[in-house]
Amino acid sequence: MAMTTPSHTRIEPGILYFGTPVVLISTLNEDGSANLAPMSSAFWLGWRAVLGLGARSKTAQNLLRTREGVLNLPSDSLAPAVDRLALTTGSDPVPPTKRRRGYHFVADKFGRAGLTPVASETVGPPRVAECPVNMEVVVEGVHPVADDDEAQRGGIVAIEVRVQRVYVHEEIRMAGTADRIDPDAWRPLIMSFQKLYGLGPQVHPSTLARIPEHLYRGPDIERARETAATTG
Repeated sequence: MAMTTPSHTRIEPGILYFGTPVVLISTLNEDGSANLAPMSSAFWLGWRAVLGLGARSKTAQNLLRTREGVLNLPSDSLAPAVDRLALTTGSDPVPPTKRRRGYHFVADKFGRAGLTPVASETVGPPRVAECPVNMEVVVEGVHPVADDDEAQRGGIVAIEVRVQRVYVHEEIRMAGTADRIDPDAWRPLIMSFQKLYGLGPQVHPSTLARIPEHLYRGPDIERARETAATTG
C-alpha cells in the first residue's frame, strides 16, 4: 500500500511553544519575601540552564538583582497549583503589557498556589516542597534576545544559571542508583501552546540511552560540591 507524505502549510503562529517542561522559579523580592512564577522557556546543558524571560518581569528583575534562585519542576499532578499562578505577577504596579493581558498583582505567590516553601541550602529563595525536583541556581550570564530589533530591544533576556544543588523526591530516583532519575517514574508537567499536559509512556527505545550517564558528568558538579551551605 502506497504511503502518502503529508504536505506543509505556511502559518504564522503568535507563539512557538511546541512543548517544554514547566518551571516554577522562586526568587527573593526587595523586601525579602519570596516570589514564585511559572515559565516554560528553559533548557539544560549539563549543570547549566538557560531561562528565557521578559526582562521587565519580577522574576527576571529578582534574578538579575540577587543573582540566585531555585528552579522547581512540578509533576503533572501539580497542574492545578501551577494554574492558580496564571495571570498573576509579583510586580506592583502591574506592567502595562501584562495588565492588557489580564494579569493582577499577588504578593503571596506560595499561598496563592497552595504550595509549601522550604529553606534552600546555598541560596536565599526557598524551594517548593511539593515539586519532585528542586535546583538551587546562581546567575552566570545574561544574554539579551532580539537586541537587533528596536521594537523588541530590552524586552527579552536569556539568563544563564549554574546549578549548585539538586534535590528530588525519593519516588523518582532510579532503584539501585545514587544519582539517576527514573524516567518511567518522573512525570513532568508540560506546556504546549498555553495548555498543560502530562508526559506519556516511552514510544520507542532510545539509542542514546545506551551511553552511561556518568560520561556526561561535567566540572560544574565538582564546583557545586565545593559550594558551602549558607543556611542551617
